[in-house]
Amino acid sequence: MQYRVISADNHILEPPNLFVDRLPERYRDQAPRLVRGKDGGDGWSLDGSIPESTVGLPWGLGAVNPGARIRIAPRGLRWEELVPGNYDGAAHIKDMASDGIDAAVVYPQMVYRAYTGLKDRDAGLECLKAFNDWLLEDFVSVDPRRLIGMCMIPWEHPIDVTVAELNRVLKKGARAIFLPYTMNPPIYAPYWDPIWELISGANAVASVHLRFGGTRPPDPPLPDGIKKNWIGSVNIVMGYFSAIQPLTEMIYTGLFERFPNLKFVHAEVDWGWLGFWTEIMDQVVRQHSYWVDWPMQRKPSEYIGRNVWVTGLDDVEGFRQARLGSGLVARGAMFSIDYPHEISLFGSTQNVLSELTQGLEPNVQHALLAGNAMRVFGLHDDAADGSVAGERAAVAVR
Repeated sequence: MQYRVISADNHILEPPNLFVDRLPERYRDQAPRLVRGKDGGDGWSLDGSIPESTVGLPWGLGAVNPGARIRIAPRGLRWEELVPGNYDGAAHIKDMASDGIDAAVVYPQMVYRAYTGLKDRDAGLECLKAFNDWLLEDFVSVDPRRLIGMCMIPWEHPIDVTVAELNRVLKKGARAIFLPYTMNPPIYAPYWDPIWELISGANAVASVHLRFGGTRPPDPPLPDGIKKNWIGSVNIVMGYFSAIQPLTEMIYTGLFERFPNLKFVHAEVDWGWLGFWTEIMDQVVRQHSYWVDWPMQRKPSEYIGRNVWVTGLDDVEGFRQARLGSGLVARGAMFSIDYPHEISLFGSTQNVLSELTQGLEPNVQHALLAGNAMRVFGLHDDAADGSVAGERAAVAVR
């Protein structure tokens, strides 16, 4: 197995019978299920009600214009119109291979709503367990060298329940754990130390994802003459900077001092901003250390590529910085194609990469496209030349 390109952020769609078939019998009447929406498409329902509209994921739901850089999200599509790569591990691998991608990290979709949205908290917990079992037993088990699945743990339950489920999935072979943006107490609180201890002890990975699992206050009324989609596009831009606060909080509060082997990934935020952010973090420490007793033993920037990584897609500025010799980018960034969402590069990955990687040093290119993901997710290149390339990349970016 040789890794040349790894997508560190893909997604799946849970099959419609997952919760009905896998939940204990006493909860099956409450199981989320796929129902026909009023627009003629299929959508998930938590209570049996009919969705007003359904939103499809491009490509997997029959996106138009294959090979386009930006796809149009179809609406009102039915389950049978899905490409199987959305829910079948072997088909996912086949789709990736067709686009020159050797392995993929897959994030969940509907299970977040199933866990948080059901009034019966025990039923929600069983939905989460059912998803984890399906992901590990059915989806990624097809080829664990090519598929890494993000399991979820029950963060809204008492910590002993959270730890029990984490222990269970780690024993089943989970290599990555997905967490929401909003946690109470916050993600950096020592309350969560038992999960960090287990994750780092198992050499697994913890991750959050852009716009997934978070809440924000409702938008204020729009001024006259301002369109809603204008403001919506502002939110898209701001999302690419959403990693700054949580990652700074985790670094400044000493999380990676308490757990020096913990690996944490923030997905889908690109990386062209890494240099300015880390320089500001370091500068604040230089200027304010006379009154702030930080627990950190390293410069904040040194945690990037050691404990913290980010993923992105066709980040033109990020790749430009890599060409200019930014070791920070080379050690802290991982490429992805975001299959099968609107902005997915699927169908055009190799063309995109031929543009983005022009002028890159070979070891830096390998680090961004595969080497960093190999180190983070514990993937091993069987080819001797690939292993050497991976080691050179690791040494070059430390």
